[in-house]
Amino acid sequence: MAFPDIEGGRPSNIPGIPNVVLDLWHEYRVSIIMTTLFALGMLRLYLHLTYTPEELRVFPKVYNKAPVDDVVEEKPRQSAKEEKAEVVNTSDAETKKAGVKQGPRRIKGDVSRKGRASPPVGNEASKTQILVFYSSLTATTEKIAQTFVQELAMALVPEEDSNSSFLQPQVLDLAEVDYDEYFITLPKPKDQPTNYFYLFLIPSYNIDSINDTFLDHLQETHHDFRIDTSPLAPILGYSVFGFGDKEGWPTEEEGFCFQAKEVDKWMAKLTGRKRAYPLGMGDWKRDGKERLAEWRDGLVDVLKQLHLTGNLGEGVPGSGDPLESDAEDEAGDDGEVLVEEGTAAPKPRKRRGSGGLQDVEDIGRVMELSRDDNDSIQKKSAAPLAIDFTTDGRRAANKSAPAPVKEMVPKNSPTYAALTKQGYSIVGSHSGVKICRWTKSALRGRGSCYKFSFYGINSHQCMEATPSLSCSNKCVFCWRHGTNPVGTTWRWTVDPPDLIFSGIKENHYKKIKMMRGVPGVRAERFAEALRIRHCALSLVGEPIFYPHINDLLALLHGERISSFLVCNAQHPDQLAALKHVTQLYVSIDAPDRESLRRIDRPLHRDFWERFLRCLDILRERRNKQRTVFRLTLVKGFNVDDAAEGYADLVERGMPCFVEVKGVTYCGTATSANAGLTMANVPFYQEVCDFVVALEKALRRRGLAYGIAAEHAHSCCILLASERFRVDGRWHTLIDYDRFFELLEEKGPDGDFGPEDYMGPPTPEWATWGNGGFDPRDQRVDRKGRPLEAAA
Repeated sequence: MAFPDIEGGRPSNIPGIPNVVLDLWHEYRVSIIMTTLFALGMLRLYLHLTYTPEELRVFPKVYNKAPVDDVVEEKPRQSAKEEKAEVVNTSDAETKKAGVKQGPRRIKGDVSRKGRASPPVGNEASKTQILVFYSSLTATTEKIAQTFVQELAMALVPEEDSNSSFLQPQVLDLAEVDYDEYFITLPKPKDQPTNYFYLFLIPSYNIDSINDTFLDHLQETHHDFRIDTSPLAPILGYSVFGFGDKEGWPTEEEGFCFQAKEVDKWMAKLTGRKRAYPLGMGDWKRDGKERLAEWRDGLVDVLKQLHLTGNLGEGVPGSGDPLESDAEDEAGDDGEVLVEEGTAAPKPRKRRGSGGLQDVEDIGRVMELSRDDNDSIQKKSAAPLAIDFTTDGRRAANKSAPAPVKEMVPKNSPTYAALTKQGYSIVGSHSGVKICRWTKSALRGRGSCYKFSFYGINSHQCMEATPSLSCSNKCVFCWRHGTNPVGTTWRWTVDPPDLIFSGIKENHYKKIKMMRGVPGVRAERFAEALRIRHCALSLVGEPIFYPHINDLLALLHGERISSFLVCNAQHPDQLAALKHVTQLYVSIDAPDRESLRRIDRPLHRDFWERFLRCLDILRERRNKQRTVFRLTLVKGFNVDDAAEGYADLVERGMPCFVEVKGVTYCGTATSANAGLTMANVPFYQEVCDFVVALEKALRRRGLAYGIAAEHAHSCCILLASERFRVDGRWHTLIDYDRFFELLEEKGPDGDFGPEDYMGPPTPEWATWGNGGFDPRDQRVDRKGRPLEAAA
């Protein structure tokens, strides 16, 4: 084989290709390639600019309710894709006619997301079916269930209302129903869409019964990996009532209604926390019918709300581990946000000095600058000019014009945000209400406030509120984290008393109703809590700072709500003008001037003189009102060698009672900057030792006081005047009905004294040396584990 000769890197002789063409290619190939690429690029750009895309067409959903023929209608032109779609639609239509189910399969029993409202139930397309399940060995529960259903139907389904959204309730025996049909999936309605609401009437037995089988089924259903953990989530809600016998099982811990409690717990899991009303419990032989009637009335209210709103309302989910603490709920970082005029957004600025406490000038500037220009809330009431509560009027006299009237806590202010974050409901522009943790505890049968042990106050019927969020002190142990406003003069708008009264009641009831689904809430106490009987004006701030405090008290007393007012002994003129209250407290936080300045950090320069004047006023009124000195012991501040100094103050004020309580540390930066730590919280034994020393100091002065009662759970002890010791027994409780009778007979300025409405003897379990914990309740630790009551 002969190879061509190579000359200059090119073949000299290739058959079929002239040498001239090869020469031209090798000489101009770069230019030719570049020109070709440029031409192709221009062609692609031209096609891209002139191309008009066709309308996007997709395959119709074959499982839509509309007929397939209605999905694709007019077609201006046919294409290969459209022809293919027609073939698919035709095939799917034929399949649909053949009865084959198309589309994705819907999974039932999915847990509804938090916050999602249930579908409305009060319409023609959907009815509510109440199913009442019961178990019985002697047919007694069956008879009760039949009567219960009749009464429930009369309340929900009137005979004249044929279009009611509620169907006639049905009674079902747990021994006869198919559990899979009712407790894994929901019954399938025959005629129309139906929403289900489950009720249970469960007696507890200490022998094998259908209850054991039913509870085993609920537990196995929840743990079965093949079934959703909450297969009953689609129901509207559920509630359980248990019957028991306290002769055989005296307490809940010993088995009273224990199987009803188990049903309530497992239904909470299977329904995705849809407890509509607290667990009710009644004794067969004592109060079973009364407790069942209360439970039924509460359910009627819930079902009517469900009919109107389509959901169970705002509230705490109906299951889960309860959160409980001995201290107030603590907020996060409440750093101040200052807003300057002309800026688009607020900028955070670090505070100096007081560690988060807002001074008088800063509070005023924050509230004034953060208010909207178009805010017209001030126009709703004609507020008076700024009122000076100080005795020194020189500062006010030097002003050429009164300070501008503004709101104390505007809704768009950092103060409002901080207080609402801590759980307060702001009423109007300067009042507030918050549910007490002892109210929550009493609702669950876990103990009541010391006021129940000392004075007979039902904690679950007590409302804690204030008509003034502002205070003239910045106490180192304040639970409010320094977020409430402070000041010595009232320079804000004044809301009318009726607005405050209606607002605090409404918001308190809302907070009570939010406890409806909490595990352990007792149905009978929940029903009682919807009737306020007591009001503690001690939430935050200074109640007598409010200019119309006597009018507010009259509204409370008009509805037979007792009043417990707490002041900080810094407003003697307002204290002297105060009319009858059920019980008047004055905070005595230190025995001398320097200690008071360190602990209370008052804003008034003449704070000590004001303090002593308030004690003198209490001494003058000791025969007209029940007066109380409240001592808060802070270790390292006012405990060591302070008994003698406190005894001097008691001798000056001569109160009816002296409450001695250890401080509760709230753990905030405010407390830390004031030098307060957990080391300043006294042990209960230290509080007891201090009270014993104080009693001896009073006896040496010839003052007739004795240790009357204690509440070890809240580290509080009560010293009482011998005026309240009758026939060797202390009578520290209050006869509230008699108080209101005297008030109606003699008026708010009437001449009657504390002995006139002295109540029955103090319970033995509340007296000194017996712990003070209500034996009807169960004491628990912070994690809800039972503890033995203090001996």
